Amino acid sequence: MANLEEARQFLNRRDAGEYLTQKFGFGSYNTLMKLAVIGGGPPFARAGARVTLYRPEDLDSWALSRISPARASTSEATE
Repeated sequence: MANLEEARQFLNRRDAGEYLTQKFGFGSYNTLMKLAVIGGGPPFARAGARVTLYRPEDLDSWALSRISPARASTSEATE
């Protein structure tokens, strides 16, 4: 039973993209696909050769790491 509960903790790439877009406003399926190739995206696991799986907590951590602190103006220096 524990393995089934663990399996439900994963989202496929399409669902992960939808999850990120709905929750944070960025991180589409295409973005995840590109970042899986070039690097810089959230950690993922593989199920066979074609299925890519993401944990929601990894998606949250990745998205939050990409959001800058609040700014009062677009002319403020970037980090």
